[in-house]
Amino acid sequence: MTTSRLYKKTLLAVAVSSLTFASQHAAAAGFQLNSQSATGLGRAFAGDAVIADNASVMSRNAAAMTLFDSHQFSGGVNYIKTSIDVKDINYNSPVPGASSSLGDVNNSSGTPVPNIYYVHRLNDKWALGAGIYSNFGTKNNFDDSFGSGTGTPPNQLIPSGVPGAAVFGGTTEISSINYTLNAAYRVNEQWSIGGGIDIIQGSGKLIRNTGWDAPYPTNAVDIDVSGVGVGFNLGTVFELNEDNRFGLAYHYSPEIEADGDMSVLGNDISNEKLKLPLPSMIEFSGYHKIQDTKFAVHYSLQWIGWSVFDTLETTGGSFSKDYKWKDGYHAALGGTYYLNDAWTLRAGYMYDTAAQDELTSISVPDSDRQWLSAGFGYNFKKHHTVDFGFTYLMGKDVNVVESEGLLTATTKADAILAGIQYSYSF
Repeated sequence: MTTSRLYKKTLLAVAVSSLTFASQHAAAAGFQLNSQSATGLGRAFAGDAVIADNASVMSRNAAAMTLFDSHQFSGGVNYIKTSIDVKDINYNSPVPGASSSLGDVNNSSGTPVPNIYYVHRLNDKWALGAGIYSNFGTKNNFDDSFGSGTGTPPNQLIPSGVPGAAVFGGTTEISSINYTLNAAYRVNEQWSIGGGIDIIQGSGKLIRNTGWDAPYPTNAVDIDVSGVGVGFNLGTVFELNEDNRFGLAYHYSPEIEADGDMSVLGNDISNEKLKLPLPSMIEFSGYHKIQDTKFAVHYSLQWIGWSVFDTLETTGGSFSKDYKWKDGYHAALGGTYYLNDAWTLRAGYMYDTAAQDELTSISVPDSDRQWLSAGFGYNFKKHHTVDFGFTYLMGKDVNVVESEGLLTATTKADAILAGIQYSYSF
């Protein structure tokens, strides 16, 4: 195998991993984004598959649409401010005397995540719903000076062609839109079922440099791809009584084949598609209003099938890379206090487990995370409600080893999320 071909595969592996996983910096482990509503944000999404205080519930459990006794509209935006610290960075070049320590890096960015939902109540048995929201999306951009001067051009003395530290940074932008159409049916006073179709449209942009000086090529990777996948969701709700209910939902996520412009060291590979497997999810939620009080407690346990992300590859076989992620979960507990007819107060806590296992990266500061959330709702003019939510998300320090020790570092990702939601019933 030639030097250029070996290096091409190395660069593509780095590039694609950054493109795919950048979205996880927004809010959750892996590249899941928990930001479907400001209402849920204010309680760390505890109980969100069954509470049904507005139309956004369809993003978690379509069956809960039968809990409304009128048509429902809800729309809002969550703003996610991320802070990613990369410190103790060491570039460990195999070339004698070429190793170096790099300065600490903080990558901060702000991303708005909008949503909109509508539930149409056909009759006492049937409800239809449509929604648009985002599952993945953020940006993680290193400064252009990161890792400059640490690379060694490919030559006969270094068979693989050693990339500079710059190739592990660069510019990464990713966004997605989820379009969902759902139906729900009330079987009897206690049981409801529901389901629907999820159409996921995703796009990403990636730029990486080799870290080499002229006259050698400096543009390692330039990728601009997009793709569409079709999934589905199924759910059920069991109402023990007016104040106690449970919800169970399953979301099947598709494998997206993304295509567009892809080049590595000037070599065009746009004739292939990048296969991006997405995890399926199962969520169980409960809601219990304490008798003769204004207080309710609610909870959720969600399983996320991250082990599907074992290998990432292109359709033509030019690229294949192992990731060996593990299945994860998050557990959330929250409380709601109905102060009066106008004001509702919320709070919640979530523990979210990392998807990464053995393989780590500075562009993927994945770790177990904790959510501390609070929010409130104000109901005015009888059918109008405005909700606010706030979350402080705390990650952990992760010791990173890239490309068998070529680069080592410590990463930590925190975030602040704030959202507003308007809902109308009619």
